[in-house]
Amino acid sequence: MAVLERGGNAFDAAAAAGFVLQVVEPHLNGPGGDLPVVLWSAQDRQAHVVCGQGTVPAAATPQAFADLGLTAVPGSGLLAATVPGVFGAWALLLQRWGTWRLRDVLEPAIGYARHGAPVLPRVAATLASVTPLYTQGEGAWTTSAATYLTGDAGAARAPQPWSRLRLTALADTYDRVVAAAEAAGSDRDAQYEAAREHWYRGEVADAVDRFCSTTRWRDVTGAVQPGLLRGSDLAGWEPTVEEPAVGEYRGVQVAKTGTWGQGPLLLQTLALLDGQLGAEGAPDPLAEDDDAWVHACAAAFDLASADREAWYGDPVGAEEDGVDVPDVADLLDPAYTASRRALLGERADAAGHELQPGWPGGTARRLPQLPVPPRVAAVEDGDVAFGEPTVDRRPAADEQGRRTDLSREELGRGDTCHVDVADRWGNLVSATPSGGWLQSSPVIPELGFPLGTRAQMCWLPAGAGTAGVTGGGSPRSRAAAARWGSALGSTLRPGRRPRTTLSPTLLLRDGEPWMAVGTPGGDQQDAWQVPFVLRLVHAAERARAGGEAVETALQAAVDAPTFHTETAPSSFWPRQALPGRLLLEDRFGPGVAEGLRRRGWDAHVVDGWSLGRLSAVALDGGWVRAAANPRGAQGYAVGR
Repeated sequence: MAVLERGGNAFDAAAAAGFVLQVVEPHLNGPGGDLPVVLWSAQDRQAHVVCGQGTVPAAATPQAFADLGLTAVPGSGLLAATVPGVFGAWALLLQRWGTWRLRDVLEPAIGYARHGAPVLPRVAATLASVTPLYTQGEGAWTTSAATYLTGDAGAARAPQPWSRLRLTALADTYDRVVAAAEAAGSDRDAQYEAAREHWYRGEVADAVDRFCSTTRWRDVTGAVQPGLLRGSDLAGWEPTVEEPAVGEYRGVQVAKTGTWGQGPLLLQTLALLDGQLGAEGAPDPLAEDDDAWVHACAAAFDLASADREAWYGDPVGAEEDGVDVPDVADLLDPAYTASRRALLGERADAAGHELQPGWPGGTARRLPQLPVPPRVAAVEDGDVAFGEPTVDRRPAADEQGRRTDLSREELGRGDTCHVDVADRWGNLVSATPSGGWLQSSPVIPELGFPLGTRAQMCWLPAGAGTAGVTGGGSPRSRAAAARWGSALGSTLRPGRRPRTTLSPTLLLRDGEPWMAVGTPGGDQQDAWQVPFVLRLVHAAERARAGGEAVETALQAAVDAPTFHTETAPSSFWPRQALPGRLLLEDRFGPGVAEGLRRRGWDAHVVDGWSLGRLSAVALDGGWVRAAANPRGAQGYAVGR
């Protein structure tokens, strides 16, 4: 807010907030992570996507993992590191649409890093959970212990909540980036070019290269491994500006990333639901006691998720590999959508909940049946970090691999950050920075931050390795470490962007900017955005029909009870799936869960404020409206 009050625009403010979040919420994001942005530029009156998703290293070939005996890319350590794209994406956003210089944008983050920021209780709890990883055994992450823990090496411990955490090495890194930028002269564009050069082809890239090639650290498999990322990988990467993928639901245009992210999942789900909700006798998305609309949303989302698994991915190398990555236009084609919609009724009482991808654009390839290894057999509980965003324990599981500990802690923990900004000029920014968590990999001491692990979202091709999962199992539980084959756009390939879960959203009405929205939540990001969008759109329609004033009730839509399914494989190691599993908050009507069970869902009621972490900002009839998630008391909505 201070950036806007000092004359900066939405792009300056979003970037400044993003850099500060790296310091104050290092368990959710960091400089070694990733960033997609969907934005509206008032100057050129267009929506754009900025891609800060780094690519798989040249050395990270399927054979490299096969040689290590792995069937899945580990969820922690150095092997899963991709090019850290977040700095390049923020810098490109600032250069093209911002007004401030890099020094001014970075000043708040550098100040908090050098002088200290209060340790949030969740940061303290996360650090306590990974202290054994940082301090015990071969390959312990001692550089992370030196960065985040207090006390002597032999008695290191997590900092207390609300104590002050100083990240001096990170402050020094950003000071050197600013110095490199200003050495290029007074021209603002030249400064941003020089800053990216310093990061991707200078000092930062060199430090990454040395650390990954000369040091070895424990990962989630229990092995002590070096990294595969090199300075040449950083040098060969650039952030990009792309056209968004756009769908429409009842007059509202929805702008998302392309299929290198899971953004089209929201577009496909809304397309499947268009015309199916809100009419007399149809499921009502404004009713919290109607299991029919929860079922309709969940079934449509699972159907779209099957296409995510089969067809989404980075098209880089697709033709050479014989991989089909359909255009979003093919996935949203009305005839294709209608053919998919016809399956929804058949799924109403289906107990199997198998993934059923379609054949968009004339493609003819299906996902194979997955074997069912129910448990990860790599290491002892509490030994290393993994998951979403990765903590140092595995989810408890029954004999079929289904989760049994549906605690508020597990369901509500954060995994990503999200920033929405609107300004006086009509610009909108929706940004979802993530990765490079303090749980992902050891800190690079020269730089003061760890790398990310986004390559864990890539499948390894058939026949790669023998370790990583074990067991027989049930068709009700599948682990994604199973080998799916090479003919997927999300299969590991050097130079390819992992198919990320990060999914910011921009909404437009009649081609005019309306809202920026998004959420943390890994695979659930779009699942939680579906009921949010439905509630807003149908509430507005109902108000118009009744002759009432149409106001965007943002906070009510954010607060409303929500749900998600776990049918599709998780994008995070160990890539487990729980087909037919549906979690819903207990603020739904008392008969909703039972109604869903009658429809064939494995429905579980959880704490009423544990799912969904949306935030949003809207330009609404001369008003600027904002809403923040109350779950976890983590988000804020601020305006002037």
